[in-house]
Amino acid sequence: MSRPVEPALAFYRIATSLLGPLAPALLNWRRRRGKEDPRRMAERMGHPSLARPVGPLVWLHGASVGEGIALLPLVERLVARGLNVLVTSGTVTSATILADRLPAGALHQYLPLDIPAFLARFLDHWRPDLALVAESEIWPNMLRMVHERGVPLMLVNARLSPRSFARWSKAPRVIGALLSRISLCLAQTQDDALRLQQLGAPFVEVSGNLKYDVPAPPYAQSALAQMTGAVGARPVWFAASTHAGEEEIILRVHQRLRESFPDLLTILAPRHARRGPQIAQTAAGLGLPVALRSLGDRITPQTQFYIADTMGEMGLFYRLTSIVLVGKSLGAARGGQNPIEPAKLGATVLHGPHVGNFAQVYQDLAAAQGAVEVADEAALEAALRLYFSDPALLRRSGRATQEAVERFGGATTRIMQALEPWLTHMQAGRP
Repeated sequence: MSRPVEPALAFYRIATSLLGPLAPALLNWRRRRGKEDPRRMAERMGHPSLARPVGPLVWLHGASVGEGIALLPLVERLVARGLNVLVTSGTVTSATILADRLPAGALHQYLPLDIPAFLARFLDHWRPDLALVAESEIWPNMLRMVHERGVPLMLVNARLSPRSFARWSKAPRVIGALLSRISLCLAQTQDDALRLQQLGAPFVEVSGNLKYDVPAPPYAQSALAQMTGAVGARPVWFAASTHAGEEEIILRVHQRLRESFPDLLTILAPRHARRGPQIAQTAAGLGLPVALRSLGDRITPQTQFYIADTMGEMGLFYRLTSIVLVGKSLGAARGGQNPIEPAKLGATVLHGPHVGNFAQVYQDLAAAQGAVEVADEAALEAALRLYFSDPALLRRSGRATQEAVERFGGATTRIMQALEPWLTHMQAGRP
């Protein structure tokens, strides 16, 4: 059913249409910075690289690594039901990780840029029967064109932060027009649901957070055995998904802790693996013996600082340590990263105060006494000293974290139940 288009959305549609001829230059600029896959850039302009399978197809989209991985439990359930599944994402890292973790029967493509001609090409080829978009990935042209083709589009694992709510509240007619085209919003929390309703989403339910249902990340058993032997009884901790500014804090804390724990090993995985050599240079400048995973360096008795600058190996390092600092939360870094994967493996989770993107998750883990906020550099050092000095406390904290994650699962089942009417009609060949 057609409906009036807000002037701002009409302007956006015209502007993005005019930008189409400039897309190759933009994509090449991003490719030179490592943000596009040179072998698959045509997908970003809507040209498919795979054939569409015969039969009903469910399209799921997750913008980046976290959103894509969160969709995996749903993908597995849909594939098990006998449906064709297409998963799209927008980053090179997400494509690499999903290639390893998608079940047989699920396909991956890059999402086209939000340009009408590119989206039309994509939709003409894939002809989805149902579209599921993770969290709050709302692209105006995509949403409009999917709706115009009569394809039900739903937000799953939907969330809307107070900051985003305040921003969208300044343009109520625009966001209202966008949300009115969404068939169903399945929100992570009651607060998310309320914010979506206030902005104009007509059908909203609370289903919980899919990230609690994601299996623990995979790992190579041989690599874990080799590293476990190399670490031995040394005290070790892992700083995961760090951002610029956090590494300097971690290096200084490491240096001071070595005075009390001379065998200390610090492992650090930057959020963007390409920053590994830069961090290694900073560590070497402080006189620390440093090793780089990307160069094939191994942990030796002399290694103090090990940089895990590879992709797809977080499961290995989460299993190697019992204390994990989850980055993008300390110092100037803002927003936080997902702590559920290390928690699922029984690690004690440390984090800085800036975790707005995962506030509810951290609150849940803190209530279970399994996540600890460290306000600054001094607090991080104090927490590490405490856990290294009290192994029994560390074990209790890890167990509490793991049990909390298990309690909060079940979103996959609730989402599948909500989707049941659409899935039944799809498989019966009815609109």
